Amino acid sequence: MNWLDGIIGFISPEWGARREAWRQSLTEMRNYDAGNYDRGNANWRVLNQSAEFTDRYSRDNVRARARDLERNSDMMNSVIGAYKRNVIGGGYALQAKTGSDKTNEIIQTAWKKWCKKQNCDVTGTQSFTQMMRMCVKRKKVDGGILIVKRYTKDGYLPFKLQTFEVDELDNSQMLPKKKGNKVVGGIEMNEYNKPMGYWIRQYSVDGMALSNPVYVDAKDVIFLYTKHRPSQVREMSDMSPTITRIRDANEFMIAVSVKERIAACLSVFIKKQLPTTGIGRQNGSVPGPHQDYQGKSIAPGMIKELNAGDEIQVVNPTGQATDAASYIKLQQRLVGAGQGISYEATSRDMSESNYSSTRQGIIEDDMTYAEEKEMLMEVMDEIYETFIISLWLAGELAANDFWDNKDKYFEHAWITAPKKWIDPQKEANANKIALNTGQKTFKQIAAEQGRDWKEQIDEMVEVLEYAKDKGIDLGGVIFDQTAAELYEDEETPADNPQQTDGNQTGEETGQESEEGDGTEEEGETDDQGTDS
Repeated sequence: MNWLDGIIGFISPEWGARREAWRQSLTEMRNYDAGNYDRGNANWRVLNQSAEFTDRYSRDNVRARARDLERNSDMMNSVIGAYKRNVIGGGYALQAKTGSDKTNEIIQTAWKKWCKKQNCDVTGTQSFTQMMRMCVKRKKVDGGILIVKRYTKDGYLPFKLQTFEVDELDNSQMLPKKKGNKVVGGIEMNEYNKPMGYWIRQYSVDGMALSNPVYVDAKDVIFLYTKHRPSQVREMSDMSPTITRIRDANEFMIAVSVKERIAACLSVFIKKQLPTTGIGRQNGSVPGPHQDYQGKSIAPGMIKELNAGDEIQVVNPTGQATDAASYIKLQQRLVGAGQGISYEATSRDMSESNYSSTRQGIIEDDMTYAEEKEMLMEVMDEIYETFIISLWLAGELAANDFWDNKDKYFEHAWITAPKKWIDPQKEANANKIALNTGQKTFKQIAAEQGRDWKEQIDEMVEVLEYAKDKGIDLGGVIFDQTAAELYEDEETPADNPQQTDGNQTGEETGQESEEGDGTEEEGETDDQGTDS
């Protein structure tokens, strides 16, 4: 209530009450249930701040917890494995598109050689595909990874890669290298928040950080992470929305496991009857041999005589975890939903799936993986361009017009490894129909199978020609055609005299001669005469 409402209420309480009632009514009409602070939202207190201001206080803790689950949780690794298998899988094959088949072959051969671990990794421990798998994994768990271009003198080319964890960005660095820049989270940026360089801590072999960080220009650093907000400058673990649920599921399973183990260990209690009369060691005791149950166990078919007065009570703990499977299944569904993938992808449980549901799930999952593939391909594109420049500088690529036509030599495509078919027959028929109706080209189908369409055609030609030389008809096997249909353009009258006009004329003349003279010799003479 402001001063005006106070004056009005003092002069006329009725008017003051009406103003307050109308004000509350307007507040209710303008209200969002998600924005009010009623009893349901009383403890839900949040602040609107920049992404960096929000993330900096939780980034390290979230990353540490995600790494802990990576080490100890099977559910966590199921999600990570699904992404790693579907985003990178068997790797990407290079297809150069310079416009020259000879140049393309030179580049592709050089790329295969450079991708070996001794040529692409400064540590010499990982091939290029293995490095990309690690990048996908670290982005999922840590939120990102740093890839630094190093120019060395050893190896096939004077260009290698070095990877750094996001922990190695120096958060304590405050002074920029260039005046006018600012340093946030170990990243030096200009006035437009564009990264200009990275301050990276130097670690010894035992993991202890050295005193002075190293500055690396942004042009030599590839920072792979997902940017969710315009004000975000650093990574946040991709698993942050789901790590609490994964931990709850792990704790639940540990509790269930311990409970079941205890229940399995407890079998029976032996209840002894206490003496009711007398005091002393002998009073109230029953004569006869005494059984000691210490260390005894129950075996199948066992017949055991108890002491007089002893009673067996079977241990049957209540509250068994009969619904543990459904609870874990629900948790896995929610974890998969939080990561944008299906329950089947995380649990590997196909018991409730059929062909249609599985294919629909794969299609939806592929849309999620496509985002990660796009980011990974951008990383590989930048690495490839530096590779081409290094290849030319090393004299392995002869191109006098390189600097004038760099974009031509940078043209390329990445071919992914093929996925296994759910139903090969249905998939093959679908491709055949799509090809016949013009919905797909042979080039597209070959790319989906992880093949280069030119190489595939060359291989088919080689197989068909070899089979033809051996007298085997593979046309019907490969193209559903007979040999005559497949090789009709190569046939000549001399190769197949049964289908020539001359032969048909000869047969007709021969038939007429047989009717007239009854001899083949005369028929052949007449045939020759007719041809001449």
